[in-house]
Amino acid sequence: MSIAYSVELPERLAPSGPWLVHRSASSPSRLVDAFPPPDDNIKTLYDNYEHSFTAFAEVPYLGQRFVDEKGKAGPYHWLSYAEVSKIRTEIGSGLLYHGMKSGSTLGLYSVNCRDWVLVECASVSYSIVTVPLYDTLGPDAVRYISNHAELSAVACSVAVLPMLLQSLQGCPSIFLVVVFGMKKGQRLPRLPSGVKAEVVTLESLIKAGKEHPRSHIPPQPTDIATLCYTSGTTGVPKGAMLAHASLIADAAGSNSVLNAQPGDRHLSYLPLAHIYERVTLIGVTHGGVSVGFYRGEVTELLDDMLELQPTIFTSVPRLYNRIYDRVMGAIRAGNPVARRLFAMAYASKRAALEQGDLSGGRFGGFWDRLVFSKIKARLGGHVRIMTTGSAPISPEVMEFLRICFGATVIEGYGMTETACTITMTHPDDTSSGHVGGPLPCCEIKLADLPEMNYLDSDRPYPRGEICVRGPTLFQGYYKDEVQTREILDADGWLHTGDVGMWLEGGRLKIIDRKKNIFKLAQGEYISPEKIENVYMRSPLVAQVFVYGESLQPNLVAVAVPDPETLLPWAASRGLPQDMKRLVSDPSVVAAILNSMLEEGRTSKLQGFEQVTTVTLVEEAFSVENGLLTPTMKLKRPQAKAKFQDAINRMYKKALG
Repeated sequence: MSIAYSVELPERLAPSGPWLVHRSASSPSRLVDAFPPPDDNIKTLYDNYEHSFTAFAEVPYLGQRFVDEKGKAGPYHWLSYAEVSKIRTEIGSGLLYHGMKSGSTLGLYSVNCRDWVLVECASVSYSIVTVPLYDTLGPDAVRYISNHAELSAVACSVAVLPMLLQSLQGCPSIFLVVVFGMKKGQRLPRLPSGVKAEVVTLESLIKAGKEHPRSHIPPQPTDIATLCYTSGTTGVPKGAMLAHASLIADAAGSNSVLNAQPGDRHLSYLPLAHIYERVTLIGVTHGGVSVGFYRGEVTELLDDMLELQPTIFTSVPRLYNRIYDRVMGAIRAGNPVARRLFAMAYASKRAALEQGDLSGGRFGGFWDRLVFSKIKARLGGHVRIMTTGSAPISPEVMEFLRICFGATVIEGYGMTETACTITMTHPDDTSSGHVGGPLPCCEIKLADLPEMNYLDSDRPYPRGEICVRGPTLFQGYYKDEVQTREILDADGWLHTGDVGMWLEGGRLKIIDRKKNIFKLAQGEYISPEKIENVYMRSPLVAQVFVYGESLQPNLVAVAVPDPETLLPWAASRGLPQDMKRLVSDPSVVAAILNSMLEEGRTSKLQGFEQVTTVTLVEEAFSVENGLLTPTMKLKRPQAKAKFQDAINRMYKKALG
């Protein structure tokens, strides 16, 4: 199916310059900054809440599961849109009673939960700027962000309260801590000496708000709604200043594709501290969707799905890859009849997909009932929309999701600084390997990168750094003019650092990364992220770090094997079932290196882009050991420092 995603602006609309500017084919003459009529009067998050509290008053809005004394989770307990409206006023009034002022900053420090959203909604209603803190942050990062953002208060879960208390002595601006998630009979801990902040429970704050009600203080569209700190693969976190208008514009652009509506259910488990889930929440709130929260443990996520039965499932390639690997592994381990039946069903629906038929063809319904219903049941059985973002997803996994779950699968591309989404694929598009076209709320150009041989004048496919402009853009980094000027140019274009290529129909394909490139001794430029994404397609590899030096002619790598595939592989060859021994076994190292190189050849990596040797390590890269950011991006300087001895050994070996 041929879909026109974007169009090149005519000369009268495009700015002067050699670049071709693309806009959404659905809105080529103007950039959308609001929801369609009659909701085009929604300009702030406050307006969005007010709209939904009125339009969907009796609809279940925020759902939470509670665990009984025996540790068993019950059904979802719901607050309606109208009930949330009342509670946010009580919380906001309580915040003002305890000394908060409009324009001040409040930290939100917790995993996703109902109370997180209640406090956020209260903050919006009284023009308080929210500053999300990842629940995985250590005391140093909490202290840095708290001081940099000059937090007046922090609302946190009881689970992270000890971590926050460790930081409070070094955070003089915080005068109020609101704690939620307290169990019956549980008491607040004693404060460390020298800490002058007042610590109260959310329940007592609500009580104060009931007794001392205050009128709402609605924000203006240009007011900052949130300081969203990017986790930063290098250096300290940067606070992206996102205005209400920018967040509404992006949610409106995304909703034009997603079409969320009352009756839909969304499972919120991706971190609300990240812009992806944050804007998803804005969009589903506008549509009157019911939002159920997971219990905070990824290991319990499937059980929460079975209970909630979501119709909208927002996730990232890392989880989708896991689902793919487990399903395909179970199929391979099944009996011959089951394998043959799955192969027939898969081939039938794939053939329909290749013809542009997302329904699965003439026998699609039959195969769904007979074969794929059991797979679909893993996500609750009712998913109709699946979205993926934050990293590239392979065409194989995209095809698998469409075939096995029978859902509309949409891939998006974006970043914090653009209030989330820049491009999305069309629901009716059966192709993969691209990220769709620009949303109607932004425009895109590809800026030349001559040092990497990427030019907008390349034909038939123009290439260059993806630059974005429109009402979704952030207002800069908080207290950081230097880095703001590095990413925003004088003409208002935001330089993403990603390299894109225009395909037929105005579709955008991400092909490289400008940042983190380095030059090898022979003068070739290398993008390690591109290579790592290729190598992680190997079933034996869970994570990989590719490294090169300008004085060396070749690349080396450190890889973490995937125990779920490596252990069965090793068992079939009579090798020990011990990861510590396997990662140092030369035969295992050689097999994994060959698997990586084969993926590289399949993806047509150049010879100089292939690694010459690899070191295997047992411990996964994680937030806890300092190698990943909270958004699961690799911290390259830290990885280099940790694996420096291994890097030296690999280069010494390469030199003979």
